[in-house]
Amino acid sequence: MQKQLTKDNFDKEIQSGLKLVEFYAPWCSYCKKQEEVFNDMDKIWIGQINTDEDAELAIRYGVHSFPTFLIFNNGREVERFSGLRNKFDLMNIITKHI
Repeated sequence: MQKQLTKDNFDKEIQSGLKLVEFYAPWCSYCKKQEEVFNDMDKIWIGQINTDEDAELAIRYGVHSFPTFLIFNNGREVERFSGLRNKFDLMNIITKHI
């Protein structure tokens, strides 16, 4: 399940549970390929931040490359990684925090 995040809903959305958040840019070719991977992960909550529209969040979290992923557990960042990932890599990373 993909959810578009903005500065207006970000803090509320990540405050409870385990959340995977992707910072992306619409012009990024790797981000477009990552979107195809997400289509096979419809049971996983994935928050997406368009950094062209919400640069403030990218600055707040020091995001400089795309795609960049942050995993939050009850509002606290527990892991960060960048680059195109397949669904098995993503699931392995998420599973470590369950």
